[in-house]
Amino acid sequence: MIIVIGRGHSGTRSIAQTLYASNIFMGSLLNNSCDFMPPHNLYRSCHIFSKYVKYNKNYTWDFTEALEMEVPESFKKLIHGYLKHVLESENEFKGWKLPETTLIYPWIYKLFPDAFYIFWSRHPFDSMLGKHLTDDLHDFSVDYPSSQNVLQNRAISWLYQYEIQRCIPRPKSSVEVRFEDFVLNQEVTISRLEKFLGKELAKIPVRPDSLDKWKGKINPQDFSYLFEAMKYYDYSYE
Repeated sequence: MIIVIGRGHSGTRSIAQTLYASNIFMGSLLNNSCDFMPPHNLYRSCHIFSKYVKYNKNYTWDFTEALEMEVPESFKKLIHGYLKHVLESENEFKGWKLPETTLIYPWIYKLFPDAFYIFWSRHPFDSMLGKHLTDDLHDFSVDYPSSQNVLQNRAISWLYQYEIQRCIPRPKSSVEVRFEDFVLNQEVTISRLEKFLGKELAKIPVRPDSLDKWKGKINPQDFSYLFEAMKYYDYSYE
């Protein structure tokens, strides 16, 4: 089982296309972004998880209750319903990609501790330029200090999804990939992924002009609360 974890507009379509082109079963129905459809059961599961997350202050959240409790049966039922075709597939290599999976990652890990996790990231300023369902976390019952400025909401969403990925130790079978490295050094990045998965992977077309589009459009100082998290990925804010 291969699970892609990454925020919307982080370039997760690229890894999903790569896996699909490599004859890995990514679901019976995919949209143009290679998301496994229909997503409604997983969306519902996000609201269950979020009930146990508390917003503190200064763009921080407390995941303690969610991490310490047993995964509710209602959550399991929704996830197993969403993944029915993937779980029933007899393919040796199978998995799925849906950005909202990131919002429930800790419980996904509890359900699938032996899965292979691909943690996908992209410079937050580039990912913030595009509209996504997770722009307003309130739509998934996540408490946060919302703003009239959509870019601020997207920035906080990026930070929340960074924090939710860091609130538990990395799975034993996991790899981190930056979208930028996939675009600029695809051969090296694919080689890493092949070694991780134990499978030869296809190469897909990439566009270097998809990088650094934020420059001249976003003032980094307006989002200084992201800087510490950006250091983790070695992303520049200058």
